[in-house]
Amino acid sequence: MKAVGIIGFKKSGKTTLGVRLVAELAKMGLKVGVIKHTSEGLDRPETDSVKYSRVSGFTAVIGPKEAEILLQGEQKIDEILKYFSDDVLLVEGFKDDKTFPKIVCLRNAEEKKELCSGLELGTAGFDKSVAEFDIMNDEHIRVMAGRVVEKGFKLPGLNCGKCAYKTCEALTKAIVAGKATLEECMSLNPSLTIDVDGKEFALNPFTANLCKQTILGMLSSLKGYKKGQVTIRIP
Repeated sequence: MKAVGIIGFKKSGKTTLGVRLVAELAKMGLKVGVIKHTSEGLDRPETDSVKYSRVSGFTAVIGPKEAEILLQGEQKIDEILKYFSDDVLLVEGFKDDKTFPKIVCLRNAEEKKELCSGLELGTAGFDKSVAEFDIMNDEHIRVMAGRVVEKGFKLPGLNCGKCAYKTCEALTKAIVAGKATLEECMSLNPSLTIDVDGKEFALNPFTANLCKQTILGMLSSLKGYKKGQVTIRIP
């Protein structure tokens, strides 16, 4: 999955940019998902689903044209991602998440110093003299959409310390700067993978290696066992 964040202060054009990028990416034939952070409560009408959500940790409503999932409590991005099957994820807000690159929306030049931290793929705004991209310029939107597809990514945020960069933030910055690649994330490229009904579960290097060595240890005691590709199926 390609993932890119859109960050900025209020009235900087985050949602306007996000909506325009989703439309442009859809023109490219891509399926796009969006996660938006709000510091305010969610204002929803008093529907049956809302009544259920107040007493249930998980509520799903399925209609003929759309479906809705309501979860109690503040959720982390990685917890929400299990519901996604999209090609591209746009994340509005979540300034403190350091596991994916960002487009920074600016209202003035002074905000650049506060918001830019080495994770940015570029800056955008309504004022052409302040930012690299003009949010209302169609050609600029096309360029930004291409940059999202080319350079978007999401690290698991485990901070397992197994790569040369020790933290996911440091590796993210290195990838954005072109000094590292996604293949250097040991959690995304573990020695063992597990999937259930086609959905892969993220394992940190320690857990992956523990499972691998346990399985190989059991197999080595079986008569006729030889080293090779191991496949285990559990119906």
